[in-house]
Amino acid sequence: MTTITCEIDRAEGSLPRLIGLIERRGFAIDAMELGAEGNGSRRVSVAVRGLGAERCTDVLGRQIDRLIGVRRLSADVVAYREPVPCA
Repeated sequence: MTTITCEIDRAEGSLPRLIGLIERRGFAIDAMELGAEGNGSRRVSVAVRGLGAERCTDVLGRQIDRLIGVRRLSADVVAYREPVPCA
C-alpha cells in the first residue's frame, strides 16, 4: 500500500477528479483522509494499492501532479511502504 498526500482546490469537482483518476489508472483506494488548509484548499491523503502487478505508483504521483485543481504534492509526494518498481 502507498500513501499519496496532496493539496487540492476547494472548487467543485476537484475531489471527484482526483478519485476518478486514481480508479481509472487501476488503483484501489483503501483509506482517505481530508483536512482543511488555511488558504482555501484541502489536504488529502489517499492510501492506494495497485489492482495489478504492473501498476506503478510513481507514475500515478506524476499524473496527480498534473491534474487540474491540484495545487501541490507534499514533500513526501509518495510515501512508499512497499515500493512498486516501474518497468
